Amino acid sequence: MTDQPSPKPELDDAALAFAAQVFESARSGDAERLTDLLGRGLPANIRNHNGDSLLMLASYHGHFDASRVLLENGADPQLRNDKGQSPLAGAAFKGNLQMARLLLDQGADVESASPDGKTALMMAAMFNRSDIVELLLARGADPSRADMNGVTPLAAAQAMGAQDTPKLLTEAVAACS
Repeated sequence: MTDQPSPKPELDDAALAFAAQVFESARSGDAERLTDLLGRGLPANIRNHNGDSLLMLASYHGHFDASRVLLENGADPQLRNDKGQSPLAGAAFKGNLQMARLLLDQGADVESASPDGKTALMMAAMFNRSDIVELLLARGADPSRADMNGVTPLAAAQAMGAQDTPKLLTEAVAACS
């Protein structure tokens, strides 16, 4: 017996091609194909080489139906990629209100943060996504919560030159005081 770890099994070309097709189905929003694959036992929370789940890819690229199918089949809305990004933060960054609402309705944590402390509220605020800021605040996001560098959503929005979200955040902070 040796102390050497056993080598990881190598995947053949067909398996690698299939995996690429599965992730492309999520990225391109092929809800029908995902429904079929999930019905045949495909795990809803598989990840690619970047740690992106099927849900991360579908939601980031704005595919509502594919995201809904994945969530209905057990995809975890809290599952982060290797960079610590969540599907909700991606929806906030992209400005997809419908997707953000779906993710929250299916259990995404409004206060969930990346390793550096950035929340979906901070992402929405920085990129002037007023409708998403309003949704996140209505769902309980803390407008005063700072990231690891002490930057609040309001300060981040102001630093990025956002036009509308600083007013919303100023009002929300005042309402919490």
